[in-house]
Amino acid sequence: MSDTEGLRYIKIPLNNGSDEIPALGFGTLIPDPIATKEAVRISLEVGFRQFDCAERYRNEEHVGDAMRAVFKEGKVRREDVFVGTKLWNNNHRPERVSPAFEASLRRLQLDYVDLYSIHTPFAFKPGDDQDPRDENGNVIYDDAATLTNTWKALESRVDEGRCKAIGLSNVSLQQLKEVFEIARIKPAVVQVESHPYLPEWDLLDYCKRNGIVMQAFAALGHGIEPKLIDDRVIAVIAKRVNKTPAQVLLAWAVQRITAPLTTATNARHIEENFDISTLPDDAIKEISEGISTRVRLNSVVDTGIPGFIPRAS
Repeated sequence: MSDTEGLRYIKIPLNNGSDEIPALGFGTLIPDPIATKEAVRISLEVGFRQFDCAERYRNEEHVGDAMRAVFKEGKVRREDVFVGTKLWNNNHRPERVSPAFEASLRRLQLDYVDLYSIHTPFAFKPGDDQDPRDENGNVIYDDAATLTNTWKALESRVDEGRCKAIGLSNVSLQQLKEVFEIARIKPAVVQVESHPYLPEWDLLDYCKRNGIVMQAFAALGHGIEPKLIDDRVIAVIAKRVNKTPAQVLLAWAVQRITAPLTTATNARHIEENFDISTLPDDAIKEISEGISTRVRLNSVVDTGIPGFIPRAS
C-alpha cells in the first residue's frame, strides 16, 4: 500500500465477488439541509467516492439533490460513486423492509444503492415514528422482529438487483457471527464506531478472516472529549510527518484495512480529510500499540438510540 496510486484512492474488495468499496468515505450525518447539499457537492468534487447515508439521518433527499446535480453536470459518474444507506429500527419487520428501501431510493433519486445495511440490531415498534416512546419516555422495542429475519428480507433486495451488497451496523462480534452463520448472502460490510480509542481488534480480525469490510465511523472522534485529534501520540506523529492529526487518524484507519468515515461541512476540512498519505510503519505501530485510552463515544450499541443524532422535535 503505497502512495504510487494514492492512499486516498485505495479500494477494498467486497465478498460479493465483483465490487469494491473506496476505503475513504464521507458520512452524511449533517442536520442542516443546505449544509448537507453543499458538503456532498464539495466532497464529490474534491474526490470522495464513498458516501454513507441513512433514513434516520432525515436528509436522504438533500444528499440525492446534491448528487444528482453533480452527476448531471458530468463532473462525476454515478457508477464511480459507492452509495450506502441504512434501514432504521422501526422498519425491522420483514414486510416493512421493501417499502423502507424503496423510499430511501426515491429520496436519494437513485435506481440502486451499492450497500444497504441494518442501522442497528435493535427493532423498535413498527410504524412511522422513528423514535417510539411510552408515557415514561422509554423506547418501545419490538420483540416480534429478529435480526436474522430482517437480514433475510435484505437478501431479497440483492436478489431484485436494487442493491449490490448488504451489511450490518452497530453490532457486536456475537451478533455478526449469528447473522453470518445463517446468511445466504453474507454481510459485505460491518459499520461500527472505531478509532485508536476503540480499535475493535477482535471484530476486525473476524471481518478480515471472513472477507467482510469493517467500516469505521467516528474515525476522528466526532469532536467529543477526550478528543482524538488532541491525543499526544497523534499530535507528535502529525508534526513528524507534516500532516494534520485528522489526516494521521484517517491514514491509520485505511492502512489497517478499514473504511473510515469522516463528516465535515467546511470546505477546507473536507479537502484536508481527503488529502491523506501513507504513514511509515513505526507511526502505525505507535498508534496501534502506544495508545491505551479506551473510550466508546456513541452508546447506540447498548440501546439502539444513536448518540450522534438528536431526537426529532
